[in-house]
Amino acid sequence: MQFTLDIHCHTIASGHAYSTVTENAAHAASIGLTHIGIADHGPNMPGAPHFYYFGNMRIVPDIIHGVRVLKGAEVNICDAEGTIDLTDDYMKPMDFIIAAMHRGVIAPTNKADHTRAMIKAMENPYVNVLGHPGDSWFDIDFEAVVEAAARTNTIIEMNNQTLNPISFRYNGIEPQIKLLELCKKYHVPILASSDAHYHTLVGEMSDVKKLILESNIPASQVLNTDPALLFAAIERKRSIE
Repeated sequence: MQFTLDIHCHTIASGHAYSTVTENAAHAASIGLTHIGIADHGPNMPGAPHFYYFGNMRIVPDIIHGVRVLKGAEVNICDAEGTIDLTDDYMKPMDFIIAAMHRGVIAPTNKADHTRAMIKAMENPYVNVLGHPGDSWFDIDFEAVVEAAARTNTIIEMNNQTLNPISFRYNGIEPQIKLLELCKKYHVPILASSDAHYHTLVGEMSDVKKLILESNIPASQVLNTDPALLFAAIERKRSIE
């Protein structure tokens, strides 16, 4: 299974990442990726950029070092009602939106609140991807979340950094195995990501790719294998705005 894209990539604008868009694209080109994304943190994350940063992304070239650069954001889920920290006016022009829960923005509470927050966020028509729902800090009802992803045409992310032993997250293997099983059951598309915060980590998805291969999920559900699959999944949701 060949991966050609990695859209969950951070730049120095996120405040705790260390490379530029151009450096990310150069590394992506060197390892044979055709598409990357700019997925900097939404403004409620400490150190994240102002709203104007997201409004001005149109000036970034579509092609850098021969790599297609998709413009997006990793917005923050801010409360149990699924409120996110970018308005529709900012999200609508973007190529994609990842929504995720981060302890720097929202404190973990309980399974019911976490589950509700993710489901409500996925009901936003501009949220294309649910980011790292395998984060054990935010315990969830996995089946309810994946069932909601199927209902709302939302992609589930398989996040390589969640499996990193030095990550701020922990116990990432079991939740992601469970997510893969449920995505297979409910025919929910998945998207592997590096969640790179340094350019040499762009495209580094080896740990999560191993889990995906072991799950025997159909290749047609793994959006990294073909940009057309990703674009079609995004369009399915946007067509019901």
